Amino acid sequence: MPASVPFPQPAMTGRQQQQPAGSGRSLTPLEIYSRLEKSNCGRCLLPGCLAFAAALVAGTRKPSDCPALSESERDELAQALRPRSSSPSHLQADFLDRLEEKIRAMDLAAVAPRIGATYANGLLTINSLGKDFHIDHLGRMTSQCHIIPWVRVPLLSYVTNPTHRLPTGNWISFRELEGGIDWQGLFRSRCETPLRELADDNPELLSDLVELFSGRTVQLFAADINLVLHPLPHFPVLISYQAPEEDLASNLTMLFDECCGSNLHIKSAFTLCSGLVRMFAQITRQHT
Repeated sequence: MPASVPFPQPAMTGRQQQQPAGSGRSLTPLEIYSRLEKSNCGRCLLPGCLAFAAALVAGTRKPSDCPALSESERDELAQALRPRSSSPSHLQADFLDRLEEKIRAMDLAAVAPRIGATYANGLLTINSLGKDFHIDHLGRMTSQCHIIPWVRVPLLSYVTNPTHRLPTGNWISFRELEGGIDWQGLFRSRCETPLRELADDNPELLSDLVELFSGRTVQLFAADINLVLHPLPHFPVLISYQAPEEDLASNLTMLFDECCGSNLHIKSAFTLCSGLVRMFAQITRQHT
């Protein structure tokens, strides 16, 4: 691995300024950084020690992910971080821990063909929207793309899901997925409605997604565009959009192959879809 560019040394250094383990105040990235080796070795799969410190605060990494820390230092740091354990980011980190534990108990080579992935050189490779993500036997993920929680959690959840079906070509609503009824209102407000508004304001957006994310258009429903994306190999999503016309409002529906309910837990399915919509919104902001 190429040597990382060193981060600037923060003003606060030395163990005398560490956060007491019993304090109720949350640690800052700089306070965590002061406890680290500061070598930017990259063995945690992040660019450097300051990035690792920020990931600890965000709950997307844990102290044991740093090989340079001794067992006692890891325990001490975990204890210092514990006051934030009830925050959403740390609840997510706990969920990631459980997913990684499941990964460690799995035969990834045997799982790969079942879920539409490949396995080589100790890495499970999953294609998401035309981009490859690699998972090792410890559940650590690497990619040429930036890895954020809304990508990482659904990918690991997909790999560890106890059931799996191949796509059928039959499309159903989010509500019809297993557990979807309870999430339908939130799905509509966080996914379908904001995506419809994005498409209204950016008429070329959905067409652009075909090229950007290895999608394809299909002729299934009466709409201006029917776009199929594969955020996971066996998790096809159909976006059907009808633009506004005269007195008629626009309409957008997201449909799912009926296999999706067997291949991903409904909460992870929602996390994946809402993350996609946020990413599409970011794309439109960057091009306006």
